[in-house]
Amino acid sequence: MRLILYEIYNDVDYAIDYAFKGKYVLNMYEYLRIKKAKKVDVDEFLNSSVTKEINDLLIDLDEYLHGGSDSIHKQLREGYGHIPKPEARKIRKYLAKIIEDCVKYSNDHKPGRRKKAQKK
Repeated sequence: MRLILYEIYNDVDYAIDYAFKGKYVLNMYEYLRIKKAKKVDVDEFLNSSVTKEINDLLIDLDEYLHGGSDSIHKQLREGYGHIPKPEARKIRKYLAKIIEDCVKYSNDHKPGRRKKAQKK
């Protein structure tokens, strides 16, 4: 595994932990830009188990926010009940932005020629 990819996994994992403590420390697009990540690395991250974990968290948070009285929602209330719903919405938005930023970065760094600026 390439070092940059290992760093991305590690830093995103820490960002998830911090998000549940109410600290939103990672702007993923800027992070990837500063690290000069390659499209291949970002695409591999998007297909990784870490991204799947984030997507699972998003689904769980959606269900927790939606609420309900069945056994699944009861388990979610047990697991996420310590988090107020406004804070859960912020966490959900933050985690979704991490994935969106990766997709945007990947799309912005497609191979090919760059367009030259038009002269006026």
